[in-house]
Amino acid sequence: MKMSSEPPSAKVMAPALQRHALNGETMGTRYSAVFFAPANTDLGAVGAALLAAVDQVDRQMSTWKPDSDLNRLNAAPLHQWHTVPAELLAVLDAAVRVGIESRGAFDIGVGTLVNAWGFGPTRHEPDAQQIRTLGQRAHRATSEVLEVDLTQQRVRKNETVALDLSGIAKGYGVDALARCLDRFGITRYLVGIDGEMRAKGNKPDGQAWAVAIEKPVRHVREVMGVMELVDAAIATSGDYRHWVEVAGQHFAHTMDPRSGRPVDNHLASVTVVMPTCMLADAWATALLVMGVPAATELAQQRGMTALLVLREGDVFEEISILDGQLQP
Repeated sequence: MKMSSEPPSAKVMAPALQRHALNGETMGTRYSAVFFAPANTDLGAVGAALLAAVDQVDRQMSTWKPDSDLNRLNAAPLHQWHTVPAELLAVLDAAVRVGIESRGAFDIGVGTLVNAWGFGPTRHEPDAQQIRTLGQRAHRATSEVLEVDLTQQRVRKNETVALDLSGIAKGYGVDALARCLDRFGITRYLVGIDGEMRAKGNKPDGQAWAVAIEKPVRHVREVMGVMELVDAAIATSGDYRHWVEVAGQHFAHTMDPRSGRPVDNHLASVTVVMPTCMLADAWATALLVMGVPAATELAQQRGMTALLVLREGDVFEEISILDGQLQP
């Protein structure tokens, strides 16, 4: 037995951890942070840092803020290099890569489509004439018209394109919240923005963080199941939260860049678990656009963890994939 040479009074005990919760408004919704830290943690400083983190993402990547860095890029001249903030550059680079890897299902160059269907900042109902016009044009993948230079921190547009980061920026904002708590030395937390979540560590009692998965039903919020997270992020894309109704038909806010129309397949929602929420967000959107057969195949090929929920009338069917393996 090894004896300590220090008297009992000289031992330094780790401070007990207490549960803290902070939240606020961002990106037209709310962010939240639940974490365990010592009782004397400066919650004012942590809260200010969290707000600053999501505010930076919103100021850079929002299509709803006329002076955002993204909107300035959208309005910038063609064939010229434009310096952009490092955070926006990272998201643009990731978006282009996911677009290529998803075979064009994920594409951030759909801003004009989003507006035409009434989901953007300039319209609140579909514009039938513009929709018809856009439908007659061939869509070029953003990866073909946008150059991202990570070394020089700049981008160049070689064709007119309206970039929309709504399928990835929120996830990046969640990662920004996580990095913020990391800087404060907090190692047990669950952060999120409107259902997109990222967890680190376990709770002090050893339990994982439980995240509710919503049933994809319009007008109501109902829990369909729960996923447990440890050192992972989760994001869900679906057709049940943001949609418009035209002549009795519902159209989801997620655009299929290949058809020039909102997603129209049997998938009601897709939930993806990944190391970062930015990638989980983007891939949830990509798989939703791809539809059941292609999404299932690609998720298996890439070793992904995903939950696909199919809608047949009022009946739902689940396809669960764990680390690329289809579950019974």
